[in-house]
Amino acid sequence: MLLGPLFMMFALAIMVAVALLLIRWLTGPWRSLHTTHVRSALDILKERYARGEINQEEFEERRRVIGE
Repeated sequence: MLLGPLFMMFALAIMVAVALLLIRWLTGPWRSLHTTHVRSALDILKERYARGEINQEEFEERRRVIGE
């Protein structure tokens, strides 16, 4: 009596897992895990300045060149 409901829950869990794997296989990798953020040239320039890769003079010159 106790094994019947447990077996049914186990079988349901297996079916759900197979369905999810099938959907993932058909649609490709999970999109939410691989979101791409398009960065502008100004964003990259600001990051380089914040990390200290370029000084303020270089930052201002390059910002003027890219027109931002």
